[in-house]
Amino acid sequence: MFMHKNWSKKTDIIAKWKEQTEKRSLKDLSIGPVFTWNNEEIENHLNEVMNLEGAELLMGGKPLKNHTIPKCYGSWEPTLVKVPFKHLRGLKKRNLICTELFGPFSIVVEYKDSDVDTLLEHINNFDCHLTAAVVSNDPLFQHRILGKTLNGTQYTGLRARTTGAPQNHWFGPSGDPRGAGIGTPYAIQTTWSHHREIVTDIGPIKEDWTMPKPA
Repeated sequence: MFMHKNWSKKTDIIAKWKEQTEKRSLKDLSIGPVFTWNNEEIENHLNEVMNLEGAELLMGGKPLKNHTIPKCYGSWEPTLVKVPFKHLRGLKKRNLICTELFGPFSIVVEYKDSDVDTLLEHINNFDCHLTAAVVSNDPLFQHRILGKTLNGTQYTGLRARTTGAPQNHWFGPSGDPRGAGIGTPYAIQTTWSHHREIVTDIGPIKEDWTMPKPA
């Protein structure tokens, strides 16, 4: 997550992030196993990130306790690391920072107004451009980012609740006839050559809003 300094000064979004994260547990399935990384791999990755000068562990950073998740899967606390903006300038460090674990591991990078053009350059050099969100109440800033980024599905607005499964994507059982077109070569071709989608999400946000429990 790239966070403008205004967010940390005016809203203390990290404190809110921690507050929501502390509500997650194995009991209600708001935390679960990581199928693609085991704990040793996650710990090694965390150590590499923490070796970056100025990196700061904001929460998590340890394996889960009191569970029956097999060792071949990851069982890790939701983890958040803050990394200085300067590390994006090197390709090797940028790839490290932007590695996706498909698990509860997030990195936040703070930026300021003068960094925006450099930030856009970095974003457009990522390997993948599936989805992203521009969370802002400034329409001019939103359009500046939307007009200069390459993501297939972009969420924008004061809320901009992004998801990895955009509305127009045929995700589902590959090759299973019960999925109709889902998972077929045609569906894959359509998904990855689709027009760009922009989803606007402006609120309002209720004062007493809390994270809904999973069904």
